[in-house]
Amino acid sequence: MSVPRLAESLGRFLVLWTVAVVLMLIGDAAHSEEDHAPGAPLAVANRPVFVFRAPAFGLTPQQRAARAAERIGDLPAARLRSPVDVSSFTHEGAQGYAVMLEGEALFSLFPGDLEPGDPPLQQVTANAARRLHEALLARWEQGSARQFGVSVAWTALATFILVLVIVALQRLAHAVAARTLEFRERVAHRPLLDWRRILVSMLVHVIHWIKVAFALVAVYIWLAFALARFPYTQPWGETLGSSMVRLVGRMLVNVLHALPDLATVGLIFLLAHWSVRGLHAMFEAARVRGVTSAALQADTIGATRRVSAVFVWVFALVVAYPFVPGSHSDAFKGISVFFGVLVTLGSSGLVSQIMAGFVLIYSRALRAGDWVQIGDAEGYVVDLGALSTKLRTRLDQEITLPNSVVIATRIVNQSDTRKAPGVSLSSSVTIGYDAPWRQVHAMLEMAAKRTPDLLETPEPTVRQIRLLDFYVEYELNVFMRVGAFKFDVLSALHTNIQDVFNEYGVQIMSPNFVTQPDEPVLVPKDRWYTPPAD
Repeated sequence: MSVPRLAESLGRFLVLWTVAVVLMLIGDAAHSEEDHAPGAPLAVANRPVFVFRAPAFGLTPQQRAARAAERIGDLPAARLRSPVDVSSFTHEGAQGYAVMLEGEALFSLFPGDLEPGDPPLQQVTANAARRLHEALLARWEQGSARQFGVSVAWTALATFILVLVIVALQRLAHAVAARTLEFRERVAHRPLLDWRRILVSMLVHVIHWIKVAFALVAVYIWLAFALARFPYTQPWGETLGSSMVRLVGRMLVNVLHALPDLATVGLIFLLAHWSVRGLHAMFEAARVRGVTSAALQADTIGATRRVSAVFVWVFALVVAYPFVPGSHSDAFKGISVFFGVLVTLGSSGLVSQIMAGFVLIYSRALRAGDWVQIGDAEGYVVDLGALSTKLRTRLDQEITLPNSVVIATRIVNQSDTRKAPGVSLSSSVTIGYDAPWRQVHAMLEMAAKRTPDLLETPEPTVRQIRLLDFYVEYELNVFMRVGAFKFDVLSALHTNIQDVFNEYGVQIMSPNFVTQPDEPVLVPKDRWYTPPAD
């Protein structure tokens, strides 16, 4: 593997996992702030020390935390390694404890700072003093040039090991993939659905994702180790490391518990695979020997084979479901209920479509490539599926007909859809006969071009769909960008239509006359191309 490709792969891993870790840390911080929202947290060297929750000495919890942070921040480096003591005192009849450093009080704690269920105040203060002492030592180490150099050296060594691990993974995966490709060449002559060909094809992708998974784990371990080397980021590294240990432990325990059930599931699907292979062999033998029946015609034997395979696999899935790890959990139960509701609500229509598809296939009323007429639709049969039949008309349009509609319609057998890249919309206006139709066409097209979410290709099309007694009905057909909101786009289009008509002095009105007008309602020839008509 070349060095640029290695660097590119390593860079992608580092970027992805760094972003994930940063998001996780931000989420943890947000949860932490949310959990301690009523109080004011005090943190030193990126380490939580205490959360003030009660006012004292006329100060709010936030002011107490700010003053404590200020006092601690002003400590010189020479005092950071001094022991942190705890001293008790009484203030306004309340027992309190002060956290001291060389006789100087840094902050004080009172009973009001405790939450329900907390230990006694003296123990809480001692824990806060211990955390402060650890944070001060980390702050001192952070300012030590020697400690920084040691941290950088350890990180560089870990990075070098990470590069070696990724290179080894790449080479190992390449070697295994080469052997897999040799097996693929050996089984290339076998049928397309042969389990050996399928297994070899799956192995190629599985090897790639296993390599990616191990590389991600290596990057995760490297990141946890590197963060733990520096005093400021040490809490993050310890959090990542402990999370990894807990996750691996839970996964190992769950895998060990699931092994017997997984073996049962594997045996069930293996039996199903052998059954499907036996059925396929039987159908292939019938095809070769020329056996004919209602289900074994040349153009129906494939459908019969697929239907029988589906029944076998569905039966195997039903039998294996109770042995799937987690099938008795609330999540699986919720999914089962959800699918049960879907089947209950839509099974009648779905089953009728599928049964109609079977009737079409086995009756051989039409086949792919036939030119047929089904009701008002006429064209080539593009696809004959289990749920619908698709036709391509002479106008190069694709029509999808539900099989239940096809089977209930007269079929005349006389022997890919290039759809627009958007969503079709239409809007109509009625304008009197005294407005030049060319001007109306141009104004509607201009309004469509001013609407942001409408596509320029295909171009907007204006049609005069009806000539009524007093006015003409114009219809504007446009295509909307996929993903835009239909009614927002229509609202913007209607706004632009009004603006354009107002700009050119044309009223959007549907006139009605009680008597014959004094002057003929028509457009003189010199006004046929009134702007913006071209």
